[in-house]
Amino acid sequence: MKLHTTNYFDTFIEIAEDTKVNKAMFPKSKEKKTIAAMQFDLISKNPYQYTSDDVFFQVHAEKNDLTKSEYPEARKRFFSKGQPCFRASPLTKTHGYGLHCDKDGKLALYAMESIEYQKFVENINIVKVKAMKSKR
Repeated sequence: MKLHTTNYFDTFIEIAEDTKVNKAMFPKSKEKKTIAAMQFDLISKNPYQYTSDDVFFQVHAEKNDLTKSEYPEARKRFFSKGQPCFRASPLTKTHGYGLHCDKDGKLALYAMESIEYQKFVENINIVKVKAMKSKR
């Protein structure tokens, strides 16, 4: 079985060109946490601890109430199909967060108004990709 990945390495995912925010905003949740809020919590509380694959699978596991013993097989099934990457995440598309992926593929979030975000944008030694636009 072929396994797909969403991981980027030495890459900065910039906010979408058509984002409507001018400052990063926390993903709001109603009763149940949204996917964006779950992603935000995992990455913001654990910078450079998880890869993109780790975050997407953990959110999937929580949404589906998987037990830890189900993780290995469920992860194989989950990545046997292609999954959207963080270029399609609400964090980068609509909430104003850039995402840095280090040499090991580990992630950290940066608010669009932060000095750190601007440093990544200006750094010529790192690959930059834009988040997907919300509208075509």
